[in-house]
Amino acid sequence: MLRALYPGSFDPITNGHLDVLARAARLFEEVIVAVAHNDSKQALFSTQERVQMLETSTAHLPNVKVTSFQGLLVDFARAQKAKAVIRGLRAVSDFEFEFQMALMNRSLEPNLEALFLMPCEEYSYISSRMVKEVARLGGTVSRFVPECVEAALHQRFGAGTQPSGHA
Repeated sequence: MLRALYPGSFDPITNGHLDVLARAARLFEEVIVAVAHNDSKQALFSTQERVQMLETSTAHLPNVKVTSFQGLLVDFARAQKAKAVIRGLRAVSDFEFEFQMALMNRSLEPNLEALFLMPCEEYSYISSRMVKEVARLGGTVSRFVPECVEAALHQRFGAGTQPSGHA
């Protein structure tokens, strides 16, 4: 089976992530969305909350599986028998970091390929960090995230966050 990993923190998942995932799901027999658990990062949502939001948001993609992992991505990829790692590139600014990470992963596991996919233009400026900031400041994020994420952000940030409408 031709299997790929789509790793990330997904804190939270955005429509840009989902666009890249849908593109990957058309290319591979199975795509495993791998939510990274990193104790050194202060996440807004727990690993389990992120997994649940991803499961809800990807239910329409039958060849997508959602899980979490800890440790080296290459070790997880070997355990999952994945042949490729999918990474999204929004802008040139993403490239340098992603390129370095791909080369490091290749040095650790030469048989694991890195594939870079770009989201459609309407999502190219969206980042989880910006979505959290807009929500924290009471703006509407419905154009940027799935409904379940919008609800979770509304719940997390309280009455100031505006569900549905315009930013």
